[in-house]
Amino acid sequence: MKIGFLSLGCPKNLVDGEVMLGLAEQAGHEITTDSSSADVLVVNTCAFIDAAKQESVDAILEMAQRKRDGRCTRLVVTGCLAERYRDELKKEIPEIDAVLGTGEGPEIVAAIESTAAATIAPSASEAWQAVGVGPHGTPTKEGTAPVTFFGTNLKAGATSRPTYIYDADTPRRLTTPKHFAYVKVAEGCDYTCSFCIIPTLRGAYRSRPAESIVREARALAAGGVKELILISQDTTFYGIDRGERGALARLLRELNVVDGLEWIRLLYLYPTTITSETLDAMAECDKVCKYIDLPLQHASADVLRRMRRPANRRAYEALLTRIRTRMPAVTLRTTFIVGFPGETEREFDELCGFVRETGFDHVGVFTYSHEEGTRAHAYADDVTPRIKRQRRDQLMSLQRERVERLQRARVGERVTVLLDGPSPEHPLVVQGRLAGQAPEIDPVVYLTDCDSTAYPAGRLIAAEITGATGYDLAARPLL
Repeated sequence: MKIGFLSLGCPKNLVDGEVMLGLAEQAGHEITTDSSSADVLVVNTCAFIDAAKQESVDAILEMAQRKRDGRCTRLVVTGCLAERYRDELKKEIPEIDAVLGTGEGPEIVAAIESTAAATIAPSASEAWQAVGVGPHGTPTKEGTAPVTFFGTNLKAGATSRPTYIYDADTPRRLTTPKHFAYVKVAEGCDYTCSFCIIPTLRGAYRSRPAESIVREARALAAGGVKELILISQDTTFYGIDRGERGALARLLRELNVVDGLEWIRLLYLYPTTITSETLDAMAECDKVCKYIDLPLQHASADVLRRMRRPANRRAYEALLTRIRTRMPAVTLRTTFIVGFPGETEREFDELCGFVRETGFDHVGVFTYSHEEGTRAHAYADDVTPRIKRQRRDQLMSLQRERVERLQRARVGERVTVLLDGPSPEHPLVVQGRLAGQAPEIDPVVYLTDCDSTAYPAGRLIAAEITGATGYDLAARPLL
């Protein structure tokens, strides 16, 4: 059968999707990018915040419509939304034939091949009308309250948290460009951040054996992968659950000697688990990018306490000083949440001051999403959506001013660029990244004054920065 697959959300979810695609291919199915020609459609969903849930709902409804109108005979929904609202999904969207949670990826082949008849019920659009929600999450009646996704029945029908994690022997079909790949070093999370539902959706933290990760890395490198991106909910917690002190540092040193790899990047680090051993390994391993992705969430001690984050601004500043001392040329990326319940103007101003004084290279800002099933849901969501947006825009504007100034100062600098191929916006322009730029989330480098056909994706080149526009850089190749 032809399988059409749509994966939403973070790189961790993307890896889950790649594993399911690999299992489907191993079972003899054909993967197609043309959903209109697919016999089975699979939507791998995200459910971290309201916007992600909305995107997932819209995608499911679109695929349900294609099932009704086209060739498709089965619709399978997987991932975090499926883990969180499995019974509601089946009830409200009868076009769905199978629902697999985050720990049920190995069951994808059975879900695809099942010949069990779908439940006869009203169409998806009729079901959504019955609960007061239109096809794209819009209220169906004047004055109807904003969308509440599936009520509050968290993970109905499930009996335990997920425990599955793939290994080096698991089939996997990469959906990233062939020169970079994400590798999950662990799954799940043991923290209790009050705003986060991930431990419920993903289960307890569980590290993969280093041997499995290194073996997977070698296979990926042999297939042409140049950049390996290590991910988990907390990558610096790696090995701690197994009682393996210094496991991440040892893993980095093992990966550093894998033939074919050029860059090794770490995402999703945690401020209380970055050890001196890890920093030493990052500093000393030539293939490891000097890039720290450290979601700090806020700077106010009171807000951090309500978030159940185990640190404060003073501890953050000490950690960042330690990182910069060990790696003077490090690139620092972080994310913050604004509009958390009870956040005052004074607390937001403290966050702005922290960003201004610290000087991060990359900053992402999210507005707080009041999620059922989290500890923070017990708080009053008392910061209005308008103020949340204003604070997000203000913080991003502050960061943009700094970045534009720094980027302009880099003109004339000689750099190494990993080419990603033609720019999606300008097909005749080659796009690439510096070691301090992760794919999808950070600014990029555009090559000018060159023949785009002579610079294939996956190649590392020397270049000179010639200009800066906003966050992005322009550069010319050096022959």
